[in-house]
Amino acid sequence: MKREARKSAFRQVDLYPVTCERLSRGRSNLEVLKAVIQGGARIIQLREKEYSGKKIYDLALKFREITTKAGVLLIINDHVDIAMAVEADGVHLGQDDFPLNAVRKIAPELLIGASTHSLKEAIQAQKEGADYINIGPIFSTGTKEGIERFLGPEAIAAISPEIDVPFTVMGGISESNIDQVLAKGARRVAMVTAITQAPDITAKTRSLKEKIQSYL
Repeated sequence: MKREARKSAFRQVDLYPVTCERLSRGRSNLEVLKAVIQGGARIIQLREKEYSGKKIYDLALKFREITTKAGVLLIINDHVDIAMAVEADGVHLGQDDFPLNAVRKIAPELLIGASTHSLKEAIQAQKEGADYINIGPIFSTGTKEGIERFLGPEAIAAISPEIDVPFTVMGGISESNIDQVLAKGARRVAMVTAITQAPDITAKTRSLKEKIQSYL
């Protein structure tokens, strides 16, 4: 799939599940993947900070096979080389990862997402060629170590009018507070534990999608 087709598919995304096997109540990443697909997810980010490159690569190959058959976008967190090797749809970069503009040079067809924590970072990521940005963390979160400050839902309303590319929001968002981010204009919501720790991941995926869709 070419970048323009991937960008078009990304615009249809509402719920954006992100993996974390350690926080999946004993279920494997593949089990989580199949459950969110069954629930209607259109994208998945493979994110495992504690895995070796080989382990992520082997898992990414399986993710790519399943997501291709399901017509679901596959984003690899951090690892540009793995994203390219398995022909994923995109890569998601943090502020300390491989520079965004350098990734664009070596991977012109990949979707590139960028984590941003301020208006300045969001504008810079857009300038460097990000296809989408993530605004966060919105609320206090336990999935990112070393993060002491969260932005609050107000950051969505402050940042989103200043950028032209699609954006996601992430960080401590759950079914109990998702209305707060949706009310501020978010329409693509990235979640880890709200999905991975749900007793029924498929049902949770459906209910979260329905909540987001209710604001469209």
